[in-house]
Amino acid sequence: MIKIFKHLKISLSRRVPACLVILLAVFCLSFDKKQEKVLPSEPADPDTYDSSVWEAIKPGIHSGFGSIDVAYSKSIPPEGNIEPSIKLQGWKGERVNCMLLVWSAGSKENISVKASGFTGEPGVINQESTSVSVVRYVLTDEFPGGNDRRDKSKFPAHLKPDLLSKANNFTIDSPGTRPVWISVDIPADASAGIYKGTISRQSASGTVNHMITLEVQNKLLPAPSAWSFHLDLWQNPFAVARFHGVKLWSKEHIELLRPLLKKLANAGQKCIITTLIDKPWGGGQGNGPCFDAYGSMIKWTRKKDKSWQYDYTVFDQYVSIAIESGISKQINCYSMVPTTNKITWFDEETSETVVREVFPGTEEYEKVWLGFLIDFKTHLNGKGWLDITTLALDEREEGEMKKLFSFLKETAPEFKIAMAGFYYKGINSSIYDFSSNWRHTGIISGDVTESRKKSGLITTYYVACMIPKPNNFTFSLPAESCYEGWFASAMGFDGFLRWAYNSWPENPVADSRFTRWPAGDTYLIYPGALSSIRFERLREGIQDYEKIKILHNDLEENRSSKAITGREKLNDFLTSINAKTLDNRSAAEVINEGKQLVFEIVKILTN
Repeated sequence: MIKIFKHLKISLSRRVPACLVILLAVFCLSFDKKQEKVLPSEPADPDTYDSSVWEAIKPGIHSGFGSIDVAYSKSIPPEGNIEPSIKLQGWKGERVNCMLLVWSAGSKENISVKASGFTGEPGVINQESTSVSVVRYVLTDEFPGGNDRRDKSKFPAHLKPDLLSKANNFTIDSPGTRPVWISVDIPADASAGIYKGTISRQSASGTVNHMITLEVQNKLLPAPSAWSFHLDLWQNPFAVARFHGVKLWSKEHIELLRPLLKKLANAGQKCIITTLIDKPWGGGQGNGPCFDAYGSMIKWTRKKDKSWQYDYTVFDQYVSIAIESGISKQINCYSMVPTTNKITWFDEETSETVVREVFPGTEEYEKVWLGFLIDFKTHLNGKGWLDITTLALDEREEGEMKKLFSFLKETAPEFKIAMAGFYYKGINSSIYDFSSNWRHTGIISGDVTESRKKSGLITTYYVACMIPKPNNFTFSLPAESCYEGWFASAMGFDGFLRWAYNSWPENPVADSRFTRWPAGDTYLIYPGALSSIRFERLREGIQDYEKIKILHNDLEENRSSKAITGREKLNDFLTSINAKTLDNRSAAEVINEGKQLVFEIVKILTN
C-alpha cells in the first residue's frame, strides 16, 4: 500500500475519500508493460434529468447509428435521428468514423460490439481495418470565461463523452446511453467501389446487425508521414512519468512515451517539443499552465573554474525516440524567454541550485546564453540536427522578442526561430515558423502566408484558453476540432498549433478540469495512448486539409469544363470561411457541406 500511495502522491492531509484512493490505486497499478488497463468507474453525472424520459423506452437493449457531431448525454435516451444503418465515404488511405449508440431503460446485460470485414464487387477490406472503441465519459465544465478556475464551484460541472477506451464491451445496468466509436482505415491499395460490412451488437438477449455501406473513391490520401499539414501539438513527457508513477527518463518511462509519440506521428505531427531550461512556463499544480511542470532536458552546470558544462543526455534521448516514432521534421526548443524570465543551473562551487532572473537585452542575459548557444550549436551539428532545430518562443511581450532577435542575429544566426504570438508586424518577419493566435489571424493576410510559403517559411495558427470556439475543450462541440483543419485550408495556413497534447490534470481519465483553464484545454490524448473524440476529429480535419490540397492541384491541371466548375465551387466555399463564420453557422454545418462538395467534385471527375 505504501507503494500505491507513492504512485498516486496522495497525502492523508488532503482528505481524499478512501474509496477514491483505492479506486485510483487499482487504476494506476493496472497499467502493465503492454499498457493494458482496467479503467476506473466513471464519475456520476452532476446534471439532473427527469427520469420519466425513460418511460417511453421499450424494455431491452436498443442500438443505432447517431452522429459524430453530437455529444450524447449518458443519462437520457439519444435524441435526433438514430438510424439502423449508415453510409460512409472516403478515399483510399483515409480513416472514416461513425458512432453506434446503445441504450436501455434499465435492462442489465453485458454488451459486446464487433465489426465484420467489408466485401463488395471491388474485393475485400479485412476486419482488421475497423476498430471499435467504447466511449467513456469524463467531467468537464463550460466557458463563462477563459482562465483562473481555482474555485470550481463557479463553473458548473457536466459529463461529456470523449475517452476512446479501445474496449469493445461494456455493461448496461441502469437507464443510460453508451456511444461506441467506430473507425475504418481504408487500405491504400483498396479498389474503388461500394463495400458492405456489419457492426454487431451482441448480448444475452440476442444479436443485432447494423449495416455499414462504404463507398471508396478512386483517390489516394498519402500516409500521414507524407502529409503537408504542419501539426504542432506540444508533448509533456513529465506528465507521463508522474501519472504512471515511474522514474523520469527510466526505461519504463521511455516505453510509456513511445505509443504516445507514435499515435501523434500517425496524425501527421511535425514537431518534437523539448526544453532548454527548467520550467519554461513556470511551475506546476496550479502555479503554472499545467499540473506537471516541464523540467529541463539539458542539465546546466557552472564549474568551479567558472566555465559551463551542458549535459544533453536527456535531450538526445527524447529527440531520438521521437524520431524513431516518426516525428522528424522539426525540434522546437523552449525557451530563451521563459514565462518568469528565470533560468536554473547547478553551481559546482557551492553545490547549490541557482535560480536567476535574467532579461533579454541585458548584459547578464547575453553572457549566460551566448556560451550555451555556441556549445548547443556544436552539439547539434554533431548529431546532424542543427538544420531541423528551432529556438522556440511562446506569447512573450513584443519588446522582449525584438531584443532577443537582435541578439540572435548577431551571435547565432544559424538557428531558426519558431514563435507563437498575437502580433506579427514590427517583428522579424523572417521567423521560420510563426503561429498566430486565433483572435489575431486577420493580421496575417493570404498574401503574407503565400509569400512566406514561397520563401520556405511556415505559418500556422493556434487556439487557446480564451477562445470560446472553435476549440478542443471537452465541452466543445465535436465538429469544432475537425473545423480547425478546414479553417487552415480556407485561410491559407500551413497547419495548426495546440499547446497541449498530454499535459494531464491530476486524474485525466475521470476529470478533464484543471484549475486554470477550461476543461480539456491541457490535453487531447489520455494515458496509455488512448485517443479521444477530440483528437480523432482533429485528425479528420487534417485529412480534409490534405484532400483539399490534392484536389486543388488536380483541378489546376485539368482544363475540362467539369474541372473549371468544380474549382470555382470549391474556391467559393473556402472563401466563405473566415474568423466570423462560426458566429452564424455551426462547425458541423460548415464541414459537412464542405465534405459533400469535395465528394461530389471527385465523383464527377473520376466517373
